[in-house]
Amino acid sequence: MCSGLGIGWNLTVYGAFRISIGFPKCGYVALTIILSIGFVAVSALRTAAAETVDLALVLGIDCSYSVDQTEYDLQVDGLASAFRNSEVIAAIAAGRNRRIGVSLVQWADSLSQVTVIPWRVVGGVRSAQQLADEIARTPRMVSGGGTSITGIIAYGYRLLGRLPFAAHRMAIDIVADGRNNNGGDPRAARDLLRSQGITINGLTILNEIQTLDIYFRRNIVGGPGHFVIKANGYEQFDEAILRKLRQEILGPGIAALPGNTLTGTYAAQTLASSTQ
Repeated sequence: MCSGLGIGWNLTVYGAFRISIGFPKCGYVALTIILSIGFVAVSALRTAAAETVDLALVLGIDCSYSVDQTEYDLQVDGLASAFRNSEVIAAIAAGRNRRIGVSLVQWADSLSQVTVIPWRVVGGVRSAQQLADEIARTPRMVSGGGTSITGIIAYGYRLLGRLPFAAHRMAIDIVADGRNNNGGDPRAARDLLRSQGITINGLTILNEIQTLDIYFRRNIVGGPGHFVIKANGYEQFDEAILRKLRQEILGPGIAALPGNTLTGTYAAQTLASSTQ
């Protein structure tokens, strides 16, 4: 039985009502109950949707106080560059439906998450280029605040409950350069999403905390085929996000195949047939 509440956290569930959650004494139970309410909507919307994508991907970029404007720009430029890359476009074309859904979120503390690009369907060179251009033009809408990985997980879960299409896989991609320090224990949210078959992956930037990738493996990532990719500083972000997107899009069982680089003849064939 809970004897009291720890850290307070407010969460709006599907825009309908606001609930205060206490951590850590009742955190796991309370967060599980709150997020479970939303999964009914996730399932209903996914069933009702007409279009199907291979992956619905929430991209969450770190805009907390530890991220300056130059570091934000490197995140945005790296993401835009990745969606222009032939490896990513070929990975999209390799799927059963040859398209994915993407939404971009800026995040910081438990009450600071902004959807800067709502759901977009990417299914070929043209739509990937359009998304890349949109990402490159995105101004910083969240500035400062703590680091609530719990918050971005919960927010990403809510976005996945508002899919305008059906999805074979769902994932939240979290970029961060620090540990969770706001909004309660992220393991409760991770465990719930994992139980629903939703994947949480991480890209850790080791500019301040050299063991951040280990922290993510123990406390943040989960679900089918989950993984962590590390960048040893923001200067390596371009390479890391390219590897991460390619692995996420290909999914478990394909990305892990030895020597699978999606280059050469196969890449040329998939690119040639991707014209959306």
